[in-house]
Amino acid sequence: MYEYDVIIAGGGPAGYSAALYCARASLRTLLIEELAAGGQMSLAPYIENYPGFDAGVEGLELASKMQKGAEKAGALTLYAGVLNLDLRGKNKKISTSKGDFTSKTVILAMGASPRTPGLPGESRLLGRGLSYCAACDGPLFKNKTAAVMGGGNSALGEALTLSYICRKVFLIHRGGSFSAEKISVNAVNDRANIIVLRHTEVTGFILENDHLAGLELKDKTSGGRSRLDCDGLFVAIGRVPNTKLCRPYVLTDQEGYIIADESTCTNIPGVFAAGDLRRKPLRQIITAAADGAVAAMKCEKYISEAFI
Repeated sequence: MYEYDVIIAGGGPAGYSAALYCARASLRTLLIEELAAGGQMSLAPYIENYPGFDAGVEGLELASKMQKGAEKAGALTLYAGVLNLDLRGKNKKISTSKGDFTSKTVILAMGASPRTPGLPGESRLLGRGLSYCAACDGPLFKNKTAAVMGGGNSALGEALTLSYICRKVFLIHRGGSFSAEKISVNAVNDRANIIVLRHTEVTGFILENDHLAGLELKDKTSGGRSRLDCDGLFVAIGRVPNTKLCRPYVLTDQEGYIIADESTCTNIPGVFAAGDLRRKPLRQIITAAADGAVAAMKCEKYISEAFI
């Protein structure tokens, strides 16, 4: 006997959008989230590009609204870590830190995690000057000097957030031009306390009393090396898809993103991929939510055809 019609792994915008649509289709729906509703979205201090909020909305608030909407429709939330997935056959099995469950279908919506710089000693610097979230840790650096590593939308967003908190912000980018939206680039250029260092690579950390005190830099054009004194480093150099558990079954590309087109269908019948872990041209809250709705529709169709 199947305990659920749909189990959704991940409680970000893709997961809760899928939960909402599945529950409204009268499917027995369980969403499993390890930490808190919203995923990476919940870490955003302010979201200004999600339709329907003309004055913007805090990430935590939007996450809460998505969760409440799905649960009002009938979806259940289980806070637990997913330990193992068995996606073979019609009976999908999900093992979690709070027990095992079976389902007719599974929607993979675990998102992606921040990519680390891969420098010696970075793990022991977490909470000691190294961070991946300006919204979370920015206030700790009030009136201090911080650096941001990266050149995309996330990096520029981090730099802008910190520019209202810190005395000075260095934006360190390996390339010559940013891959971020023009509106973000213009905003960074307008902030007098953001100093942009292009063609620059962080090669090491400088410590004092087991805390970050500066960065070792390399100019990629000249090869010259220098020291940058700073109190904190915020890393925003991309994401790594959280697909390790499902890779034995689901096809992924070289970067680990699940291969699924706009239908969200994977190579496994009854298994769908929604949100940032899917190979796609744009990863935003709105595209994740759209994936969730599509995946829910596909679940409903699959169940109606495979379980008659």
